[in-house]
Amino acid sequence: MAKIPTALIAATGLIGGYGAARWTGRRELGGAVLAGAGAACAYRWRRESGAASAVALTGLYLGAFGGSHPLAKKIGAWPSVLAVTGVVTAASALTRRAASN
Repeated sequence: MAKIPTALIAATGLIGGYGAARWTGRRELGGAVLAGAGAACAYRWRRESGAASAVALTGLYLGAFGGSHPLAKKIGAWPSVLAVTGVVTAASALTRRAASN
């Protein structure tokens, strides 16, 4: 799992969580996907970039999930999920790059 970029795990959690909830009609299944990926990301972010970055990125991940709901009312569900996923994955990738330099 260490070779999978954390940004990809975060994207899987946000997009996969929404997709699982939408396609199965079971919101708790989507929540499980979101939570599982979020926990894996928090662990990796802490290990790769330190506690402060992990707290900030985990907050961003959870904020993106929450923020996608009102954004979806303005631009649609899938565009909203993709937009917030882009923000989280970019932040994750930039944080990892900064930590490795």
